[in-house]
Amino acid sequence: MSDLPKKRILYLCTGNSCRSQMAEGFTNALRGGEFEAHSAGVAPGRVDPRAVKAMAEAGVDIAGQQSKAVDPFIGQDWDWVVTLCDNANEACPFFPGPVTRVHRGFDDPPLLAQGAADEQEALAPYRRVREEIKAMVLGLPGSLQD
Repeated sequence: MSDLPKKRILYLCTGNSCRSQMAEGFTNALRGGEFEAHSAGVAPGRVDPRAVKAMAEAGVDIAGQQSKAVDPFIGQDWDWVVTLCDNANEACPFFPGPVTRVHRGFDDPPLLAQGAADEQEALAPYRRVREEIKAMVLGLPGSLQD
């Protein structure tokens, strides 16, 4: 274990219901020794039950996570603010200080799941995006470099 402070990452999405929750969960579960992750939304809703299910299948429990508004996080010290959807990228507030703002867009699983014939079909985009987010997290910090 390093004596260096953990690098802090804030993941942003529109509703803080799916992608940002997955990123927070994976970062803290898989890379928690090096990084401290939080997530928030520009228009927070509730954590998506399918996101919770997809993450549980990958061995990460996000059932206790809550959707949070971005405002309380402004003014805190962050190493990275990472937007995970185009809307959050466009609506991202200004974060003062020496923070690196990065956009890493991922497809929206709830949107892709609309009209699914059954629950397995609905979960497919959640599982795909989960794996894409996991790959980004495993590649930290290089995956946040332009």
